[in-house]
Amino acid sequence: MKRPLQVTLLVLSGLGLLHASLFTDLSLRFVKEGMRPMLVASGVLLLVLGVAEAWSSQKPVSGDDADGHGHDQDDADGHGHGHGQDDGHGHDHSTVPRIAWLLFLPALSLLFYAPPALGAYTAAREAPKAVAEQRYFDPLPATSPILLTLTQFTSRVQQDHKRDIGGRSVRMTGFVTPDKGADGWYLTRIIFTCCAADAQSVKVRIHGAAALPANTWVTVTGTWHPGGTLGTSSAPAALDARTVKQVAKPVNAYTDALPLF
Repeated sequence: MKRPLQVTLLVLSGLGLLHASLFTDLSLRFVKEGMRPMLVASGVLLLVLGVAEAWSSQKPVSGDDADGHGHDQDDADGHGHGHGQDDGHGHDHSTVPRIAWLLFLPALSLLFYAPPALGAYTAAREAPKAVAEQRYFDPLPATSPILLTLTQFTSRVQQDHKRDIGGRSVRMTGFVTPDKGADGWYLTRIIFTCCAADAQSVKVRIHGAAALPANTWVTVTGTWHPGGTLGTSSAPAALDARTVKQVAKPVNAYTDALPLF
C-alpha cells in the first residue's frame, strides 16, 4: 500500500468515525452514549495523522538522498550498510501488507452503509436478561397509568412481596418481537452494558393485542397478566394490553428508558 493510499485510509477512517459519532447518531447502534466523546476524539486524531502524513510526503528529499548517494548505497568495497527495503533476510518492509486493504471496508461502511441496528431478530434468539435481585421497593405512585421500564416491571412482578403491581395500570415502551406459534408477542428492549458485543434483551410478553410488524416501536398500556404467584419468580413478566400505540424510535434506543408520556 503506497503512501497516498495510507493517507486516504487514515482520512476516511477519521471521517467515518466523525460521521458516526459527531454528525449523526449511528454510533449509538454500536456503543453506549458515554463512549461517544472517545469516538469523536479518535476521529479527530486519525484526521490529524492523515494530514501530517500527507504533509510529510511533500517534504523535499535532503542530504545524500538528493544526489543519489544515500544510506541505501553499498560501499565501494561491496559491503552494504543500507537501511532500505531489504533487511538482509529477504523481507521487504517498504510496503504495508496487502491485507491492509481490508481496512478500507469498515472505513467506507461508516460513511456509506452502516450495519443495521440490533432488533427483533437478535432478541428472538436469546433468553431475556436476568434482572438484578432487589429486596426493597418504593411505594408505587397514585397516578395511573404508572410509567415503568421493562426491567422495573419485571422486578416488581417477580420480587415485590407486597404485590403492589397487581391490578395497577402500567405503561411501557419498547419494540415488537414476534413469537410465532404462541399466544402473544414480546415488548422488548435491548440494553448495552458497553457496546453491541455485550447486548442483552429484556422482554415482557403482551397478551390481548395483535402484534405489529417486527421492530415497530410501541407504547403499551395494560395490567399484569396473572400467572404463577405474584411477587415470586413463578410470576410471568406479562401484560394484558389495553392500548398499543405506535411511537417513534428513540434516539438512544439501547437503554431501558421510561416512556416519554
